[in-house]
Amino acid sequence: MQIYRLPALSDNYIFLLHDPKRQVAAVVDPAEAEPVLIMLQNLGATLTAIFNTHHHGDHVGGNRTLLQHFPQTVVYGGAVDQGRIPGQQVFLQGGDRLSFADRHATVLFVPGHTRAHIAYYFESSASDEPGELFCGDTLFAGGCGRLFEGTPGQMVQSLSQVRSLPDNTRIWCAHEYTLNNLRFAHSIEPDNEALTQRLATVQQQRQQQEPTVPSWLGIEKRTNPFLRWDISSIQTAMQTADPVQSFTRLRGKKDQW
Repeated sequence: MQIYRLPALSDNYIFLLHDPKRQVAAVVDPAEAEPVLIMLQNLGATLTAIFNTHHHGDHVGGNRTLLQHFPQTVVYGGAVDQGRIPGQQVFLQGGDRLSFADRHATVLFVPGHTRAHIAYYFESSASDEPGELFCGDTLFAGGCGRLFEGTPGQMVQSLSQVRSLPDNTRIWCAHEYTLNNLRFAHSIEPDNEALTQRLATVQQQRQQQEPTVPSWLGIEKRTNPFLRWDISSIQTAMQTADPVQSFTRLRGKKDQW
């Protein structure tokens, strides 16, 4: 399974999954159709699936146009999002399984950013192959999504699911927010050496207009405060040992950042 990262809108990423053996493709969260159509033409591939993580317009905005070009395409999304994702035909729940390009994926139900958010985790099929997590706006490189419809407790449970995946999982998040996220993270954990080094690297990447996505879960566990709400340094900064309260205060500070 080949993965192509397609920039869209001002800071979105669309991910196109290509099966070169069958010359078919799937797309994750098509914010708009044009970049997808151009890549499909370049690859000579047919679109067969749209994997949506949630209903927001900058994740489903291309659905209808893509369906006009490829009417046999199957649109996947969360069961709780029924009626909110254009063209949705498959209604997924946590634990559901699906396949693409000989890779098997598990659906994670990860509410918080929205009440219906899901993620797609494609497991590694070989020892030297990473897992691939398409997590929409649940986890970002260095951050996490705002809580528009869910609760802090839900988001903690959702991020706990993500945190339990193998460290060699690539994080395909949907926005280029990394630099700002890490600047905030460093204000919370200024003594985190791994975070300091990562911030310097990302600053250089962005100066050269290089993308910072995908990230790796192992790196996120060491440097992303939103996967570290129960670490002593974060709880000390948030002045609470309660995990959900620690996360709540952390998210509140980021909202004001």
